Amino acid sequence: MTLRRGLARFAGLLLCAIPVAASASHVNVVTIDGSINPASSDHLQRAIATSEADGAVAVLVLLDTPGGLLAATKDIVQAILNARVPVIVFVSPQGAWAASAGAFVTMAGHVAAMAPGTSIGAASPISVSGEGGTRGEDGKREDVGAEKAEKFTTAFLEAIAKQRKRNVEWAAKAVREAEAITQEEALELGVIDVVAADVDALFEVLEGREVEVGGETRTLHLAGAERRRLEMPPLTRLFNGLADPNVAFLLVMAGLLGLYLEFQQPGMILPGVAGLGCLVLAGIAFQILPFSSVGLLVLLLGLGLVVAELFVSAFGLLLLAGLLCMLLGGSMVFDLPEVSDLSVSFWPVLVPVVTAFGVFVAVVVFAIGRTLLLRQTAGVDELIGAIGKAVSDLDPAGKVWIRGEYWSAVAVETVSRGARVEVIAVEGLQLRVRRAPGAV
Repeated sequence: MTLRRGLARFAGLLLCAIPVAASASHVNVVTIDGSINPASSDHLQRAIATSEADGAVAVLVLLDTPGGLLAATKDIVQAILNARVPVIVFVSPQGAWAASAGAFVTMAGHVAAMAPGTSIGAASPISVSGEGGTRGEDGKREDVGAEKAEKFTTAFLEAIAKQRKRNVEWAAKAVREAEAITQEEALELGVIDVVAADVDALFEVLEGREVEVGGETRTLHLAGAERRRLEMPPLTRLFNGLADPNVAFLLVMAGLLGLYLEFQQPGMILPGVAGLGCLVLAGIAFQILPFSSVGLLVLLLGLGLVVAELFVSAFGLLLLAGLLCMLLGGSMVFDLPEVSDLSVSFWPVLVPVVTAFGVFVAVVVFAIGRTLLLRQTAGVDELIGAIGKAVSDLDPAGKVWIRGEYWSAVAVETVSRGARVEVIAVEGLQLRVRRAPGAV
C-alpha cells in the first residue's frame, strides 16, 4: 500500500512538471425562462457552483420571468451575492420581462443588463392566489399580513440595491408602488448597468469592465470566451414544468376524472392508470409549491358533490353546489401568505376546466336519466309487452310461443289456438297473457 501511494505521488508530480497549453476561457450560460421556483432556483445555484469549480470567467444568466416564489428568489439572490465568480444577469431576448422576482435577481447580479424592448419592476408582494391586499385612505395596506410582506420585501430589495450600488429609491418604489420601467429608464435611473442588443454586443461593452467579487476587484475578459450552455437536467426540467399552479390544478382534475371513469367502468385500465399517474405528478407539484390544505379540501368536497349528483336526484342542485365549491377551492388551493406571483389563472384555466367538468357530468346525468326511462331490454321482465302465438287453446292455461321459446301461460280470457297473445306479467316460469290488441 505504501509503495502504491508513493508511485501515485510520483506520477502526480511528474504530470505537474509537464507544461500544458492553457485552456481557453469560457463563460457558462444559463437560461431562466419562466417562473422563479425551486427547480429553476436549484438549476441556477448549481450553475454558479459549477462555474466556480470549472474556472469559468463569468456566469451569464439569460432571464425572462413574470415572477415567482419569494423563498426561491431568496435562494437565488443569496447564491449570486455570495458567488466567487462574476454573475451577469441579462434580461433577454427583446420583449422579455424581469417582473417582480425577476427584478430581485437582475439587481443582484454583478452586472445587470437588459435588451431593447424589455421591462423590469412591479415587485409588489402578493399571495400565491394573486391577492396583494387593499390600501386604506392613508395609503397603507389594510391587511396586516400583506403590510408585513411589503415591508420585508422592500427592505430585501433595498439591501440588494445598496450592495450593488444601484438605485435604492427606485427599488423601494418597485415594491411599494409596483413601479415598472423600460430598459432605457432603468439605465437612466441607475437600476441596471448596460443596455445591449444581444450577447455579442453585451460582451463587447463589458470587455475590460471591473466588478467586485467576494471583496476583490476583477476585470472581465469576455472577448473570444467560449460559451458553454448549462442545460437543466431532465428531472429538474420536469420539476420546473410541474411548479406551475395551472399545471398542478389540471393534473388534479385529470387524475380525479380518470379514476372516476375507472370506477364507473371497471376493467378499462387506461383511465385508472392515467388518472393515478396524474395524481402522482400532482402530488410532486404540491411538494414543490406551497398549497392550502383548506383549499384542497374544498376542491375535493366540490368533486364529491358533483359525483353525488349521479346517484341522488337533486334536480342539479348538487351539481351546481359542487361546481361552485370547485371554483372556490381552485382559487384557494394556493392561497398562502407566502409572497409569490404564481396562481391558478381564474378565467383562462379555472373557469373553463370546471365548466367542462360540469358539462361532462351533466351529459352523464342526462344519459343515465334517459336510460331509466327506456324499456328494459334484459332479464325476464323484458318479456312484458312481447307479442307471441298460442300453440294450444288457453282456457285458461296452455302453451305459447314467445321469441323462439315455448312458455307455460295462463290467459285472463279464453284464447283460441293460433291467436296472437300479449304478455302482461311474468310469474316465475309462467306467463300471464291476454289476447293481443287487434287479434281475433
